Amino acid sequence: MSGRYHSQTEFSRCDAYPSDRHHGNLAKNPVLDFFVLVTVLSVPFYSVSALTGFTLLPGLPVSSLATFCPVTAAGILTYEVGRGAGVAALLKRSFDFRRIRAKTWYLPVALLMPAVMVMSFAAIRLSGLPVPVPEINVLQASILVAAFFLAALGEELGWCGYAIDPMQSKRGALQAAILLGLFWVFWHYVPLFQAGRSVDWVAWWSIGSVALRVIIVWLYNNTGKSVFAAAFFHMTVNLTWQLFPVNGSYYDPAITGLILVCVVAVVVAVWGARSLTTCRIPRVSQR
Repeated sequence: MSGRYHSQTEFSRCDAYPSDRHHGNLAKNPVLDFFVLVTVLSVPFYSVSALTGFTLLPGLPVSSLATFCPVTAAGILTYEVGRGAGVAALLKRSFDFRRIRAKTWYLPVALLMPAVMVMSFAAIRLSGLPVPVPEINVLQASILVAAFFLAALGEELGWCGYAIDPMQSKRGALQAAILLGLFWVFWHYVPLFQAGRSVDWVAWWSIGSVALRVIIVWLYNNTGKSVFAAAFFHMTVNLTWQLFPVNGSYYDPAITGLILVCVVAVVVAVWGARSLTTCRIPRVSQR
């Protein structure tokens, strides 16, 4: 991967993504191939979970290990075009934090989801439900941070490292994020139902997850297209859910989903739908 960084408004393809002129006869629609391959690779994990009923954490069936299928699919398709060098470039994006030139973007990357969950907790309390105060074990939380970040890389190296750039170059950032979010939601349905979630729970979760994908693309585009930033934010989503009282059992996807939709509305209103990077708030000039 070259040392050049993508501009914040550029919709060029990512370093590991095969350009059309180099793609030859391998595939006419690499993104569609990516979605199909992710689905096929996930089937064995779904099957093992269905047969064993094992869970990794409360509400997290063993089929959640399919989290590494997106990076696997991206690696396979990238190897077809770029061989080992292409795969290496893709994997190097795991820690591409040097792309984040404006350090203020670390604030929403690290703190936005905790803030959303605090608002969700407060709303549940105000509704009259006696939800207990979270009990956070520092050692346990540290282990979860490492595990969830690794899992998030397994996804975001595929979603952001491979798929989103060509999608938004054709459709714009908001539409591409929504379409990717819809597939992301579909891909999670089997593990969710294996975890015993109700249809209503999954429906509200789906709305919130599509909103989350828009937020991830917004952060990705504004951090120099940093996969690290996308994965770190993704980690905070899973971490705050698991730390919600009690192991996430009091988590309400309807309340959290509505808050996330409001966040997306603000993001689109301020940064625009086309690129999610054009801030419309005028800066105060300094004399």
